[in-house]
Order: sequence, then structure tokens, then C-alpha cells
Amino acid sequence: MNYIHPPVLIVGAGPAGLVAALTLLQNGIPVRIIDKDPNPRIGQRGPGIWPRSLELFNFLNVTEVNNLGKPIPNSRSYKPGTLEVLKDSAMVPQMEPTPAVPFHALKMIGQQLLDVVLRRHLEKFSCSVEMGTELRSFEQSEEGVTAVLVKNGVLEIFDAKWMIGADGAKSIVRKQLGLTFLGETRDDFCLVTGDIRLKGVGLDRVYMHRFGKWQERGVSLRATDEIGEDGWQFFITDRESELTKIAQSEELIFETIASLIPTEITFNKLSWVSEFRANIRMVNKFSEGRVFVVGDAAHVHSPTGGQGLNSGVQDAFNLGWKLALVEKGLADKSLLETYSSERLPVISEMLEITTSILNQVITTGDMEFRRSPKLFMLGINCRFSNIVLDEFATPIEGKPINAYGVLDEGHLEAGDRAPDAPNMLQVGPGESDVKTLFGLYKPWYHTVLVFAPSLANATPILGALEACDHSIVRKAVILPSSASMAPVASPCADVVLFDQDSHAHSAYLVEANQTKVFVIRPDGVIGAIVHGAEGVKKYLFGLLAVFTTTAHSYIYRNKRSVAVSDIPTHTSCFSGVTIVLKQCETSIHKD
Repeated sequence: MNYIHPPVLIVGAGPAGLVAALTLLQNGIPVRIIDKDPNPRIGQRGPGIWPRSLELFNFLNVTEVNNLGKPIPNSRSYKPGTLEVLKDSAMVPQMEPTPAVPFHALKMIGQQLLDVVLRRHLEKFSCSVEMGTELRSFEQSEEGVTAVLVKNGVLEIFDAKWMIGADGAKSIVRKQLGLTFLGETRDDFCLVTGDIRLKGVGLDRVYMHRFGKWQERGVSLRATDEIGEDGWQFFITDRESELTKIAQSEELIFETIASLIPTEITFNKLSWVSEFRANIRMVNKFSEGRVFVVGDAAHVHSPTGGQGLNSGVQDAFNLGWKLALVEKGLADKSLLETYSSERLPVISEMLEITTSILNQVITTGDMEFRRSPKLFMLGINCRFSNIVLDEFATPIEGKPINAYGVLDEGHLEAGDRAPDAPNMLQVGPGESDVKTLFGLYKPWYHTVLVFAPSLANATPILGALEACDHSIVRKAVILPSSASMAPVASPCADVVLFDQDSHAHSAYLVEANQTKVFVIRPDGVIGAIVHGAEGVKKYLFGLLAVFTTTAHSYIYRNKRSVAVSDIPTHTSCFSGVTIVLKQCETSIHKD
């Protein structure tokens, strides 16, 4: 598609806005991204990146996040007024790596560095953030969004087809959309956090050092070379009235830290500081018309658990691939309704979990997050979504939604995170650098995995899907270790992989003699688990504007708009969706 100007305006250039931009750009959709601040933000802010977010950055080919991120250090607390060690403990749950979970540990990378990394990836698409550009107001219609922007005192009217508000907790986008932001501001938890450069006698850079008491007056220091070789991220707790004073004075910050740490300290520089209060709020819906909200514009939370930045990134990724399909005319606008319906239950449960941890911290003073493996975010799912299809799961009426579950490698349903599998061997002609299943998954297409005992068993399924648009659907055959290693060729498959160590069959719970098909969405979620071609077509017809060869030729022959029921081939629809094909274009209309 040729664009005179970008069809998507993104307001706010934090991690959520940058991931939304990168996802759309990788899908071939130009964006304009603005931020009202004149300069990029500084500070560590929320530095924890959990395994599920590491997977999404991997799909986006932003490998620097995992490579540059550091493991979170163990916490070391001290007896009051001394450097005598009281306790060493892990700050987060421990998880062993498995073939299905390549990213198994929390990584620490400051938001300042994360933003730099993401901006560099945008530059590969000739896209840069327009700093010092503020959204003043907007109006929307059935056709698009008209935004009033201002930069250096100069007003600009900008017309876009879509707008994404990633403009933080005080979001102008959310407020002008009229979305509710219900919740609470907690008066029983506040702290001062920031970045500082200092040297302290006896303070190594291995542990996160904790002095004092979190319920009363205390300080924690986490070493980070991102600030400098003497750099630390600090957290100060105290009475609310005292914290407000401390946050406004570099001298008081130095004095407070020095008074709590019983050793000689040399202060170099205070780089960034902010007073933080626990706000716990979320919107009633994530979009209205052609305008969407992501990240802090949609939900704010307690910092306990470190889920906020991660949730914003996952918002953006969920929205990005869907918006790209709709903008390309490859899916109906109704697909965008699933952004809100899939994210609302997830965020609601996230707020419950992080608030529960906050309450424990306030009660016990324990900042260690050993309590829940849910924090890894690998069990987040959308099994309840009306655009996933599972022919193997037994429907249970009234089954409660458990959107923020714990990863269970012995159970897999449509709507779950798609597992990885290493040591895959390509068989047949051609060369590929694909060695893992994650290497197949990209943000701009669905991946159909056909597990079959042999290529002959997979061929009828592949043939039935041959006319699917290759730009948005890719097909892979996964053969078991018991299959013949002889070179094979399949004109219908994009790649044939030999599961030499059976990791894929184990992760996807498939027997070697079984034929089973998985459709992996662009966000690495299992969209469908089906028996064969009819199930895949049922899923794709309910989501995308794809069609079979028979339908294609029928439309060209008759040169008219037809309904699927008029096409002389078997197709299936679900969730009240009817496919209407017109010449070589298709669209989806709700009944």
C-alpha cells in the first residue's frame, strides 16, 4: 500500500508507544509518533523485564533487551546501624529453563536504555520520535481522526486513520475519549526513587543492599552500570510528609542515604529522582472508535511485582498486529474489538495480584516477590477470547476466566502462549536459519504448524490451505524423530522441520503418530488447535480475509459480490461472522 502520510498517530514515546510503533512498522504500516517532552526521559524507572515480555521482544527481533539486561541481584539486609549481614535472599521466584521456555529469568534494563534501543529499531524504518510535540485535542469520525498538535507554539492539524494513546497516567487521549479510570490512590505507600552516583566503603555491586525498615524509614541500593561505574538506583521510604521534602532536595536525599547507611559515602551526582505514590486504576475499555489506549494511559498499579511496563508492552503488541491487518484491508474492523476484550481481564487480574503483594509489603516489610510464579507472565492467556478456536478442549459453561494463570507445561489450550522448541532440523531443499520454533514466529503473519507422522499425512492439509495469502499466513510441517530423514520437498509448506529431540512434540503435547494442527498468532499466542484443514479454515475465515482457490476462481468468473454460502466449496464460519468476498478482496461483517 502507498501512503501519502502515516495512517497511525501514536501519542507518547515510552516503551508501550515505541513497541506499538515498531510492531506496526514491521507489518508495513507507517506511523507518526510524538511526545510532548522536549527530550527523551531519563532514569531507570521500572527496569524489570519478565520472561513473557522477553519473548515478545525476541519476536520483534529486539534481542538487545535480553542481551543487555542483567539478572536481578539477591537482596542483602543488615542489622540496624551496622554492616553486619542479617539475611541474603532472592528478590523474585526462581525458575529453571526448559526447552519450551528459553527466557526463564527476570532481566533488569533501565527504561532510559530500553527507550534508546527501541528508538534505534524505529530508525531502521526511517521513523523517529518527534519530541516536544503535544496533542492538544482531537475529533474522530467513521473515516478517521483529526488531531490538533502543537510544537514550539505552532499549531498543526493532522489527519490520521487511527490514533494510539500511550501518553501515560495523565493521558489526554484517555480523558478526551471519556473513558473511566476507576480505582484508588493509596495513602499508605509512597517512596522516593531515583538514580544516583556514589561510592560507599564496604558496599559491593553484587547485592541489592537494604538498610532500615520499609514500614518506617529505609533505603535500598541496586547497582547499575547504565548510570556509571558508581551508579545505583535507590529507593527511600519514610513518613509521607518527610518524603515530599526529600524528593525536592538533592541535599536531603544525600543526607537521608548517609544517615541510614553506616559507612563512609562519597556522593558524585544525583541523575534523576521522583516521588511515587501507589495509584491503582484501570479503564472501563481500551478503545473508542478509531482511538486506543495502551500502557499507563489504560492502567496504573502498585510497583510491587514489576508488572506495569511489561503489561503496557503486551498491550501494544496485542493491538499492533490486529490494527495492521485491519489497515491493510485483510481483516474487518470488528477484529479491533478483541483488543479490549482480551486485555481487560488480564489487566484486572494483574491489578489484583500486584495490590495483594503491596498489602503484604505494607504489612510485613518484605519486598521479596517469592510469592507467585504468575509474575513471569508466561501463564497469561486469552482462552476466553471469541477469536480462538480449540477443537480438543471441552467447553465448560460458566467456567471462570483465569487470564493470569501459572504456566503449566502439561496442559495447552488455544489462547495460551505458544511454547518454544530448540534443535529443530530443516529437511528438504533450501536453506534456513530456523533452529527453534520461536525462530518461525513473526509479528506480521500467522504460522500454521502441521504436526504429522509423515509429509504424506500433512500434504492434504497443506494443499487445502495453498491459496492463503503468503504475506499473512506461513505453513510449517513438524515431523517426529521417528520419521524418515530422507530429503523431502513440499511445494505447499514454507518449511519442513524434523523434531530430532522431540522437544516440539513434547511442548505441544502431540504424539509421534498423531496429526494435529496449531495456528500461532503474530503475538506468539495459540489462535487455534484443530484436527486438520477444515479447522484451520474455520479459524482463518473467522479472523482474516483469506479464501480458497475455488472461491477465488468463482469470484473472478462471476465478477460480483457473493456470500460464502453461494460459493460451491465447503467453508466454515464461527462466532456469528460471515465472510463476504468481492473480486479479489474480502471483508468480514458481523451478522
